[in-house]
Amino acid sequence: MSESLNICLSCGFCCDGSLIGFVELSGEELPRLRKLMDIEQFDESGFFFLPCKNLGGDGCKIYSQRPRQCGRFECGMLKSIEKKELDFDSALEEIKVFKQKKIAIEKQFGILPFKLKSQSFYFKILELKKWLQKDDPEVVMTQNFSDLLSELEEINHLALKSFGISYL
Repeated sequence: MSESLNICLSCGFCCDGSLIGFVELSGEELPRLRKLMDIEQFDESGFFFLPCKNLGGDGCKIYSQRPRQCGRFECGMLKSIEKKELDFDSALEEIKVFKQKKIAIEKQFGILPFKLKSQSFYFKILELKKWLQKDDPEVVMTQNFSDLLSELEEINHLALKSFGISYL
């Protein structure tokens, strides 16, 4: 098994909604993929929200039939491994650190005075960002909220550095 595949199986952030919120589908993909998953149609094309329901413990259940956008996704971590800028063990460590930070942030979502509606971590971050623009002084001034903002900045830095994705 290749290092790239092992990294993907260890990670899955592109499919579980951590780094991306949805996958676009072309009109020609719709008939084939509609048999495999729930799809939202938009004009002649479609999309589905992440996390992908075809992601299992051992990877993508429809890998050989996955959407074109999934196959075209270029993970910054995989690029770094291919260029020999990052070794396998370091990549696994970065994945572990990102997972831990994500779990810590998800726990802090519970302190918010409102419930985030999105299913994916990616969209939860965007929801929170939109809410922050309201500048509610009662919440912004709390230590818990300040800690959450700091955690969001840290995970954004990790996502950008490790995967080439930015939330903010």
